[in-house]
Amino acid sequence: MTQDAVVDDFATRIETRGIDLIGDGQRHGRARDLFAVWAAPNVSILNFTIGASLILLGLEIWQAIAVILVASTLWVLPGIIAASGPAAGTSGSVITRAIYGVIGNRLIVALVGWLIGSVYLALNWLGSSFLGADLVGRLGIGDALWTPIIVTLVISAVTVLVAVYGHGLILRTYGAVSLVLVVIFVVVAAFALPHADFSYVNPEPLGGVALWSSLTIGFTLLASSPLSYINSPDLARYLPRSTRPSHIAAATALGGAIPNILFTAIGVFVATGVGSAIQADGIEKALIGILPAWLGPVLVVGVVVNTISLNAMTTYTSSMALQAIGLPIRRVPAAVVVGVIGTALTIVLVLSTSLLGAVNLILQFVVIVSAPTMTVFVVDVLLRRNRYDGVELFDETRTSRFWYTGGWSVPGIAAVLLGAVITALCLTTEVWTGPIAVALGYIDLSVPLGILTTAATYLVLIRTRFAGQPTDQAREGALR
Repeated sequence: MTQDAVVDDFATRIETRGIDLIGDGQRHGRARDLFAVWAAPNVSILNFTIGASLILLGLEIWQAIAVILVASTLWVLPGIIAASGPAAGTSGSVITRAIYGVIGNRLIVALVGWLIGSVYLALNWLGSSFLGADLVGRLGIGDALWTPIIVTLVISAVTVLVAVYGHGLILRTYGAVSLVLVVIFVVVAAFALPHADFSYVNPEPLGGVALWSSLTIGFTLLASSPLSYINSPDLARYLPRSTRPSHIAAATALGGAIPNILFTAIGVFVATGVGSAIQADGIEKALIGILPAWLGPVLVVGVVVNTISLNAMTTYTSSMALQAIGLPIRRVPAAVVVGVIGTALTIVLVLSTSLLGAVNLILQFVVIVSAPTMTVFVVDVLLRRNRYDGVELFDETRTSRFWYTGGWSVPGIAAVLLGAVITALCLTTEVWTGPIAVALGYIDLSVPLGILTTAATYLVLIRTRFAGQPTDQAREGALR
């Protein structure tokens, strides 16, 4: 590793690099470093919330755990696309020019990248705002209206600061952050689990179509998390080109899946004992209500630290998405812009909703865009065998390899649009239920059918474009 590489990716210096191409001489790190990077943001209060939602949907304990385990397999998808970061030496928002074309990629990144980033910034800041405001209220100070807003502003400011320092700070501190968060949430779980009813049985057990409806809605809630991490190449792009893709995929997938499985399951168990309190006051207040007085503030600290770690990563990658759109802005001011937008959305949610309601509704809607965009990225990585030329990806002229048809790639755009439509038609939420879901008795097949539709459409259109050519030429053409 060169001295330039050390300076450019140093924990105590602001990272000035944005979507710039990272040369081989500036690569460093090991695949296993990614485990902590992904574990830190996923030791989260959102896991408790989603776990509690599974019980509130009417599932038995074993059914809820089964859904968690099945949905966790989707973490392999952000693992697969993470390997494209070192292969190309740039961010995922640039790599996807190979999928959508130079112009088409700007539209997809502008709509999808910003939508997912803003939603997750708001959801995580929302959890911290509610918990912080509740704690301050228990101390007899603060205002019901302004306290959560002030908490949001403070936490978002720290979050943006971490994002401004960038990759070096994230890589070198998230291991310690992960350890601290695991200790805090394990202690919280140790005091919360005695309130659980491990022999819990739903007073009105679900069966038939009603059971499948709850199972599939729960699956969609859980799937929204791994499907949203289309930014995984951004955190891996500094790794040496020689790093094995399987190791990158494993470290990324396990770093996200293990804490999700563990703490979502704990949310399930806690909800069996305090489900009525969760419905009345939300998971954040219900948890604090059953913990010893000294542990409530510790939980708040854990949630705040987790929020900062997750949202700093989201802000960091979203700032590069802003550059990839083509706007003439450097990464640091772009990170500030992203933070301001996320903060504004959080304040709107603080004033109008509860954490449980926001999580359940928004996470389901996110899959309309996250499922098809994640799927087409994964298929492209597999189709190209993870071969991306970073230099060619930065060619935005009409002679670019990725100019395709007027700057648009029909297979990529069409696959995402059709996948999004099918996902929406199969979705079941409180405010929208697609006609396919209605016909099936409110069974939500949005994720599996959205994924299958997107993958099939992309493969068929790619192969159709080069039909009739010899196999080697067709494969090479598909890669172009």
